[in-house]
Amino acid sequence: MESVNVVSTAKAAEFAVGDRVQLTDTKSRKHTIVLEAGREFHTNHGAVKHDDLIGLSEGSTVTSTGNMVYLALRPLLLDFVLSMPRGAAVVYPKDAAAIVGLADIYPGCVVVEAGVGSGALSCSLLRAIGENGYLYSFERREDFAKIAKKNVTNFFSAEPTNWQVTLGDLQEEVTALPEASVDRVVLDMLAPWECIDSIAHVLRPGGVVIAYVATTTQMSRFVEDLRLDKRWTNPEGQELISRPWHLEGLAVRPNHRMQGHTGFLVTARKLAPGVVLPARRIRPTKGGLDTVAEVTTGENIEIREEASDD
Repeated sequence: MESVNVVSTAKAAEFAVGDRVQLTDTKSRKHTIVLEAGREFHTNHGAVKHDDLIGLSEGSTVTSTGNMVYLALRPLLLDFVLSMPRGAAVVYPKDAAAIVGLADIYPGCVVVEAGVGSGALSCSLLRAIGENGYLYSFERREDFAKIAKKNVTNFFSAEPTNWQVTLGDLQEEVTALPEASVDRVVLDMLAPWECIDSIAHVLRPGGVVIAYVATTTQMSRFVEDLRLDKRWTNPEGQELISRPWHLEGLAVRPNHRMQGHTGFLVTARKLAPGVVLPARRIRPTKGGLDTVAEVTTGENIEIREEASDD
């Protein structure tokens, strides 16, 4: 039984007609092609025959007629996202991976997404939920929805049957779903606070909402509106910064370029009906007013004096 699995895996690693292949030259330049019998890939370094790649194992090299050596691999999702046609700005792979992890999106999960943008995040969500999950995507703009559908279809080689794209506003369209029928909600939109009541209706108790916003004012508004709504756990916000490193022998240092701020991630979980979130206990700031925190945040906060450790 073990040997059968090994053979099957090895066979799947071989390139076949219709496969998407990424060719990387000796200067780390990447080119992605879709294999077709009888076709050739051309650059100023000569041609590479598709037939020379078909049947070749992934991770092999191929040489062009101009003696350029290319490493042949199937592109990863991050490679596809960074090179695909765009309508709206894409959610970068570092943030898409964090959304899947922070929202705990699992196989079989039912997810609501708004908006769909260029389809980058949809690809990550569809992979995470697997064949038994379902993704409901909502997009206001028809041109963005068309680009997203094309990109997702190209990545999966067919439009996923467990994916539904609805054109329109989330707060108006999502109420067609049954109450408490959704496990996770992912919001990538300008004003996510406008959808709080609608998503609270469809999200099950314990379900997670995660919003991807660009500015601190958006993050603050969404967090405070979640607190005022009283149906959520205390929201948490963060951003992720990715810093590659240069690694050449003993020359080990950060790269001069890095992925800095791309967006903020805000997460919260739905409370059971009628449950009041227990008051958070915080230590007051010296010289501050006891009522300041409650007035500015709208959160149920109990301020108490605590004995010093000194």
